[in-house]
Amino acid sequence: MASAVLTAAAPVAAAAPARAAGRPEGTGSGCRSVAQLLAVPEEGRGVDWLREALQVAVALELATIPPYLCGWWSVGDRTSHVARLIRRIIGDEMYHMGVVCNLLVAVGGRPRITDAAPAYPGPLPGGVREEVNVYLSGLTRPFVHDVMMAIEAPEAPLARGATTSPSIGHFYDDLLRAFRSTAPALSARGQLSQRIGSDVLEPVTDLDGVERAIGIIKEQGEGTSSSPADAFGDDYPAHYYAFGEIYHGRQLRQEEDGWRFTGAPVPFPDARPMARVPAGGWPDPPRRVKDLLDRFDTAYAKVLSTLEEAWADGDARILGSAVRTMRGLEGPALELMETGIPGGARGTYGPQFRPPRA
Repeated sequence: MASAVLTAAAPVAAAAPARAAGRPEGTGSGCRSVAQLLAVPEEGRGVDWLREALQVAVALELATIPPYLCGWWSVGDRTSHVARLIRRIIGDEMYHMGVVCNLLVAVGGRPRITDAAPAYPGPLPGGVREEVNVYLSGLTRPFVHDVMMAIEAPEAPLARGATTSPSIGHFYDDLLRAFRSTAPALSARGQLSQRIGSDVLEPVTDLDGVERAIGIIKEQGEGTSSSPADAFGDDYPAHYYAFGEIYHGRQLRQEEDGWRFTGAPVPFPDARPMARVPAGGWPDPPRRVKDLLDRFDTAYAKVLSTLEEAWADGDARILGSAVRTMRGLEGPALELMETGIPGGARGTYGPQFRPPRA
């Protein structure tokens, strides 16, 4: 069982989420929370429900990318095992976001990506994993445990701790059930095709495709509910277990009494000491830092708007432009991570991924 591996891991618990000022409880894009969506009786989950739920999924997948990028950018040696693990996971999350955007377009919706961008620190969109406070920081063991592992934690009670909020896996299960019961017509018009990381994004045109797409999102992220081994078909652990290897400093290995982090060593890498971004962003930064922050946030806003435009026009070339702009975020991010915070504060600055509407 998946819970067997967790006997070797500390329970995932985090500080209460810091609510971003002026932001509604939910996705930041006018949608209901996941709990409210799941409270709708199954007979009421038609195409409109699917569109709203998929917009929440867009927000959820997008919310994981900035903290994972900060962790990856902070690692000094990009050839290290840890850096390669995190880079693969970022590619997976970009692919997952592409999948849910395609699904939303398939049922006649249009992804609102700029509206979906969250402010950090704060809770995950839609009220899932309400015990998790997602913040931005360089790579540290607490960051891996409290943010990365907490976001991806599977259904097993030992992984999640006591909570009554819905999980991401539960949400995707209900999305798939709604697709099956509604059986909507799925249009390929406006969906995009693109290689993203190790995956190939393709239009989804039937329910079998929906099931495959949602299954990949779940298995790459949380892993299956039966065994960690079930997520190793591509020789890579699911995200939760990959982050667990980084946190515990050992690869996952099957032993007689279950899966444990007792395998080959996974050395924790040297990382730039980016401090946690405070609520509201960095206060009174020096002029050079402010210029870098503005440059970064302007480019980030362009990434979001270009992604939105790509699915609005159904144009993969625009999607490629967004990916190129995203790569350009690394330059100012590294400059910030190498600039010490004055006044005796420990650590360096880092990108704050300020939403365009903030």
